[in-house]
Amino acid sequence: MGSKGRVEMETIKYSDRLGALSGAQFQAALDRFDLGQLVGTEPISAGNFGQNVFLSSTKGEYVFRGAPFYPSQFPCERFFTQKLNESTQAPVPWPYLLDPSDTIFGWSYVIMPRMPGLQIGDSAVYSELGAEDRRGIARAMGETLAEMHKLKWTCAGEYDLETDTIRPFDIDYGERVISLSRRCLQEGVSLSDRTTDADVLWTEEVISRNQKALEVPFEPCFVDGDYKPANVVVECIDGVWHVSGVFDYMDAHFGDGELDLVRSVAAYLEQDPALAHEFIQAYARCKPLRPGFVERFRIYMLFDRLICWQFGQRHGVWWEPSLTMREWVEPYVETGESVLWGEEEGPDCRGIRTKRVGE
Repeated sequence: MGSKGRVEMETIKYSDRLGALSGAQFQAALDRFDLGQLVGTEPISAGNFGQNVFLSSTKGEYVFRGAPFYPSQFPCERFFTQKLNESTQAPVPWPYLLDPSDTIFGWSYVIMPRMPGLQIGDSAVYSELGAEDRRGIARAMGETLAEMHKLKWTCAGEYDLETDTIRPFDIDYGERVISLSRRCLQEGVSLSDRTTDADVLWTEEVISRNQKALEVPFEPCFVDGDYKPANVVVECIDGVWHVSGVFDYMDAHFGDGELDLVRSVAAYLEQDPALAHEFIQAYARCKPLRPGFVERFRIYMLFDRLICWQFGQRHGVWWEPSLTMREWVEPYVETGESVLWGEEEGPDCRGIRTKRVGE
């Protein structure tokens, strides 16, 4: 479909989200930022939302990102990308060039540098890596996340488009996590009979047993909200793996950095629990975990899995069809001790891998 090494001027449908776009439109976008002549385009199949296209021009390699889901999406992403670039050594795609106008495509868009490295979210790429390479990448993931968490703020809060800065949350951070968990749970109830009354009771039991740990103070820091192998690229330099690019800050905010651990842990648990341990330990060596981590981990993992559960039911992403919500979520929630200390025994999440739409 796409082209590499020649100018592509025909109209191509890159995704359902972006629709059909022409080379002339991409050239107009490149002209807006003086980024050279279009050489080629390449669809990006990874991800659930279909907002991105690779662009090649006479001045470099770029990622085009369009069709925002809401007015603040791209300004929010730009805000956090700039702050990370200014305050940390994290490899972020900067400059993040935002055109708020809808004159070219009918919606605003972004052009950012294409970060170098392997896309380990691509199963074909990841399958070629050996066991030691995978462990090295897991450690690099933990170290990079700790670096990103050096970006601090005076309060827990989220981006506000009107003021172009952070608006404090109107409730306590832990209370917010619990409230949003319950909202996702109720959405699951409304969408499918796989979220049972017994699942609701179990959820409340997990919250009740562990919520005291949410009271342990933390210094608000950057929280990516979707930090996982699919959202990074990596490079091996002199035998050592490094994360060479982190992208997609659609869900970023300031809060408790420990919340950022669970999505990568879940991804690694589906591959090899030892990788989850490597990831956590590498992070903890850079940023020590606070007392009560295992209890907070249960609530944070519950929250994250409930987000995925309701999303999966709403958009037709399924795991093993016979599983109830608890049967799918509980193995992740109860892995805190084994992930932290590397115990051999513990729930096994392999075999209940998250499937992408259409798989």
